[in-house]
Amino acid sequence: MRVELVNIGKKYEGRENFTIRHIDLAIEDKDFCVILGPSGCGKSTLLRMIAGLNSITEGDLLFDGKRMNKVEPKDRDIAMVFQSYALYPHMTVYDNMAFSLKMRKEKKTVIHDRVKEAAELLQITEYLYSKPSEISGGQRQRVALGRAMVRKAGVFLLDEPLSNLDAKLREHMRVELVRLHKSLDTTTIYVTHDQTEAMTMATKIVLLEDGKVQQVGVPSEFYDRPQNLFVAGFIGSPTMNVFHGQMENDLFKADDDLFTVEPNEQDKKKLQTYDGKRVVLGIRSERFLAGKAPKNQITVKIDVIEMLGKEQLLYCEFPNGKECVISEPGYFEYATDEAHNFHLDTAGLHFFSEETNERIN
Repeated sequence: MRVELVNIGKKYEGRENFTIRHIDLAIEDKDFCVILGPSGCGKSTLLRMIAGLNSITEGDLLFDGKRMNKVEPKDRDIAMVFQSYALYPHMTVYDNMAFSLKMRKEKKTVIHDRVKEAAELLQITEYLYSKPSEISGGQRQRVALGRAMVRKAGVFLLDEPLSNLDAKLREHMRVELVRLHKSLDTTTIYVTHDQTEAMTMATKIVLLEDGKVQQVGVPSEFYDRPQNLFVAGFIGSPTMNVFHGQMENDLFKADDDLFTVEPNEQDKKKLQTYDGKRVVLGIRSERFLAGKAPKNQITVKIDVIEMLGKEQLLYCEFPNGKECVISEPGYFEYATDEAHNFHLDTAGLHFFSEETNERIN
């Protein structure tokens, strides 16, 4: 099912400002769309508007071209999975999964077949006659997913379903959700604050901040071509290193004379109109190259080392105290308080206007 949001806005009664404003978004049939953003950005509110649990103040919500603004949640052909699982503790796993079908007065044979099919897909068949209190958190999450699956809905809505799980189980469930989406072949809209979930699962990411869309696209675009400084800082771990400075004669000169960079020819063309103007340079941690070079070099002192196995993160300081994070292979030998030379890979530079925070394209 195709879901389209046209100039959607939400304003709660008694509040002066809109929580969400001017959201234009098209989610294609069978997309796995992740709505991403920090706490309070409006992502759960937006999901609840799609579900019909929150009213729409302005704009239109369309399912396959049909306006859904006033349609009751039960008539929207959706299935929702909540962060808290919301299972009935006195019912068995089977009865929890079958509940919505029983309310719709489906035939017993249909209910049994759908519950069995979902349980097999989620690998919880052996727990069908257990109570929620008798199974683990990961298994309860699968039951919540199964309860949604049996409805055979046109749109799956998931509101931070993995946030209550431990790190190892979250990693496992991310893979399971991708497999589940492929097998169900259904439009899925997933809300999270976790960029790892978004980057690993989504076919499309929608990044929100303060109720407004900052960027929409496939995961690689967010990492390789962030459209503004908020996106650059939110996506990526560690976050992008950012340096303020000024363009002078095709050179970027960082504040406090930290370093000077000559951009590559492609970036020089983009920056022609910024000569004499303030700009921001962004560079990912892995784009610092070890060793001296004729140009684009920096010298920093290593303050802290985080060894992560295949890589190590070097938290470094410039002479003026400005910090940056550099990623190097784990087998390279470094020690704290050592001074080292690195040079910047000009193919990995990002330039933003200091005035607007927008990417210079």
